[in-house]
Amino acid sequence: MPSSNTLARTLHDVGLAAWFGGSLMGAVGVNGAAAQADDPTERSKIASAGWARWTPVNLVAIGAHLAGGTVILGANRARLTGQAGVGQATAAKLVLTGAALVATAYSRALGQKVMDAGAPPVSGATEPSASTPPDVAAAQSKLKAMQWAIPALTAGILVTNARLGEQQRPKEVVSGLLHRLNPAA
Repeated sequence: MPSSNTLARTLHDVGLAAWFGGSLMGAVGVNGAAAQADDPTERSKIASAGWARWTPVNLVAIGAHLAGGTVILGANRARLTGQAGVGQATAAKLVLTGAALVATAYSRALGQKVMDAGAPPVSGATEPSASTPPDVAAAQSKLKAMQWAIPALTAGILVTNARLGEQQRPKEVVSGLLHRLNPAA
């Protein structure tokens, strides 16, 4: 058993940073830039090309985050049961991670529907026009919400990580252990 989890923490944190940052940049940058194309039939095609290039990188980032997180979770299993508050923060982080994974997979499926449509006329990557086919417009409408859900969920994971990091301070560890031994105190 290694005495340091530096590699696992690096995979966990860099993976999450890429997942959060890539989703936010995509919503603002890729989708925003695609909406600037003069030809309405090029807009979804441009956005789809950008997201298609990002997908493999995002997959590696998410995998790194999950792999690192699994190692960290195993290394901290005693804190989960021994230190008050760690279990709740970990549970919140797991729920947020699951929700972010589902949102990411759902967004990918919706994006694929738009990609499969070819080059329909649209107002923007997530904004249909009056000429957009109904199935593409429906997918775009859902993507409009999902483009913000993923960065919000991954930001929630970042906040939970900050809380878990604070709980590793010696004062917090002692306080959490004492509270676990005597919850009334």
